[in-house]
Amino acid sequence: MTNRRHLARVAYLPVKRCRELVRPRFVKVYEYQARGVIHFHAVIRLDANVKDETAYVHPGSFWTADHLKKAVELAAVQASALCPVPAAGRPVLVRFGPQTDVRIVRSGTEHALSREAVANYIAKYVTKAVGIPGLPKFPIRHLSEIPSLPCPAHYKRMIETAWHLGFRRYAHQLGYGGHPITKSRRYSVTFGHVRRERAEYRKAQRWPDGELDPWGRPLDEHVVLVLKDFSFVGTGYTSRTPAADLAPSSANMARAD
Repeated sequence: MTNRRHLARVAYLPVKRCRELVRPRFVKVYEYQARGVIHFHAVIRLDANVKDETAYVHPGSFWTADHLKKAVELAAVQASALCPVPAAGRPVLVRFGPQTDVRIVRSGTEHALSREAVANYIAKYVTKAVGIPGLPKFPIRHLSEIPSLPCPAHYKRMIETAWHLGFRRYAHQLGYGGHPITKSRRYSVTFGHVRRERAEYRKAQRWPDGELDPWGRPLDEHVVLVLKDFSFVGTGYTSRTPAADLAPSSANMARAD
């Protein structure tokens, strides 16, 4: 992400002075495109570098959105990483392609986006799924497993390519082994804060007669059961659904009309 060296360059300031004045903060999410390529979306802002790291202070009128936009573009052009590729026998230099698209989402106080709008933008991509049926949920252990995967041939080739390039641990993820979301610690609330709020909410949702853990034991106030797995149960009404008897009657009336 953008560092103060790029900001200092576009602002014509020494790097040390730039560090004293501003602190870049960001949140980044990935999106699996239908072709299986990772597409990154990031929201980056500048805060004043104050002693209280929990404070969000405007950096001042000198620092404009154009400064940040130019710094991001410089960072994208100059960013690179050496990736070891056993099949090639040497590391490969990886860079961002020409598809980098930097846009200003807020400039001063005009046309300012609300916090809800920015949160919705990030949530849209972090919850978006490419929907590739047949991809394994766990790492594959041998190349021979790939032909039997019930997914399109295009994704099988990508998995095989990732395997040959040395990304075997993440071949089932089409070669990508990063996190779905990364952010600066003080971009917003911390993940720990979110987990604590979720735990307190879960406590408040306990049934009146208590809650049992997966082994049938009563839970006390110091234990929170967090469900991380979801499975498809079914669609439509069941016999235990309130007013389920009205569903067949409604369907019969619709067919009669």
